[in-house]
Amino acid sequence: MIEGIGVVTADEMKRVEQLAFAAKESDLAYMEKAATGIAAFIEKALLTPTAAGDIHLLIGKGNNGGDALFAGALLLNKGFSVTAFLLHPLEECSPLSQKMGKRFKKAGGNTQKIDHPPQFSPKGIIVDGLVGTGFQGAAKGLLAEVIEAANKSSLPIFAIDIPSGLNGNTGEVETVAIHAKTTIYLGLPKIGFFLKQGWDHVGTLKGVDFGMPDKFVEEAEIAAHLIKQEQIVKELPPITRTRHKYQAGYVLAMAGSSGMPGAALLSCYATLKTGAGIVRLFYPNEMKDELNPAPFELIKEGWDLTNDERILEEAKRAKALIVGPGIGRDEKTHQALKSLLTKSTLPTIIDADALYFLAKDPSIPLPEKTILTPHHQEMQRILALEPTLERCQEFSNEKKVTVVLKGAPTFVFHPRTKPLIIPYGDPGMATAGTGDVLTGVIASMVAQGLDLQNGAALGVLIHSIAGELAAHWKSSYGMTATDLLHALPEAILNLSK
Repeated sequence: MIEGIGVVTADEMKRVEQLAFAAKESDLAYMEKAATGIAAFIEKALLTPTAAGDIHLLIGKGNNGGDALFAGALLLNKGFSVTAFLLHPLEECSPLSQKMGKRFKKAGGNTQKIDHPPQFSPKGIIVDGLVGTGFQGAAKGLLAEVIEAANKSSLPIFAIDIPSGLNGNTGEVETVAIHAKTTIYLGLPKIGFFLKQGWDHVGTLKGVDFGMPDKFVEEAEIAAHLIKQEQIVKELPPITRTRHKYQAGYVLAMAGSSGMPGAALLSCYATLKTGAGIVRLFYPNEMKDELNPAPFELIKEGWDLTNDERILEEAKRAKALIVGPGIGRDEKTHQALKSLLTKSTLPTIIDADALYFLAKDPSIPLPEKTILTPHHQEMQRILALEPTLERCQEFSNEKKVTVVLKGAPTFVFHPRTKPLIIPYGDPGMATAGTGDVLTGVIASMVAQGLDLQNGAALGVLIHSIAGELAAHWKSSYGMTATDLLHALPEAILNLSK
């Protein structure tokens, strides 16, 4: 089972901190260590005081402001230019923030109580210490005005623990929230980073240890696991010198329909591009001519959708089955899909139009080893409810299937385990056909011997890194699913170094 960095709700992190404080842990020591880590990260990012420009601290009432003030004091001692803008008089701030405000002034720092958004220098950075993970609701008044001014400044923003205005439990932004270049989270990342609008606001993530003993961290109820590529890449299927194409992985595909050859070709070619040794596409007879552009390596076999004996015959040798890309939504296809899934015992990756039929007809059986790859709207149709983490996990448990909930970021749900968060990819991947490519990559991983959870997670990672490469070559505006397809081998090469 893959386990990454534990992700918690903001409420759960607060509960664990209170356990530590009840055990006489020092909140001052925690703040000092957190601020030291924050200052070290900012110093490394800015390189030198001369090159850095001005560091603007945005300070609210709570302890996030204290973290920012002490980090600012440490940066002042390194020769950086730092100014603190306070939304409230220092004496109205938390006791720790008051203490750190005195240290900041002692280090030579300039504090300014503001009644309107400050004028930011044209060169420098902003450090967001306005509100912390306890914030819920809507940013209003001066707080909202300062957040908007910071976002419009074009300066890089470093958020402490969470971008101000973002709900750490739900990922919701009711009015405005900081758009961070980097979120320097303290202890464990918060689940709100990855839900709803959260991913648009957190930027890159950097964790800072603030000194809480492991015994308290282990008390936390984990909501999900944040996966780093080095944790998954070790699952790349090994290659033996003597293997043949069937050992490399034989994949069958029920894909395509008249007018929709692209989805079938993308998924099948992605399977070949990521290590599978042989792929056979079963397509409706009437679309034969539309598959003329198919790669030479792909085996194509027509069928009339009323007799699945040939597919089942080949299934005796195959290692995985793809169903769904581009199959269409007519009743004949519905019955063909239902018949095939009733009889097949292959590990099966179900995508696209096949997911439509699952939502329409819950009586369609699922093979014992099944991976579903829906995006949010498809999962909502299947559940007939908003696809929350809890509902997706319950569905995975009940149906005993692995669910890859595609999005930014992508979640992988597996029965009786915590969800995995794969935080890679590029916005340019939101284009037609990239989901078909993902289906093929996951099928390839499963056909090469990976279990469903590892195969899904590694498939998502490879797909995401290929998307980043394609965007680098073509831009997020100009990349297509074909660009992503051609980036797959280089993605694997980069991961395997």
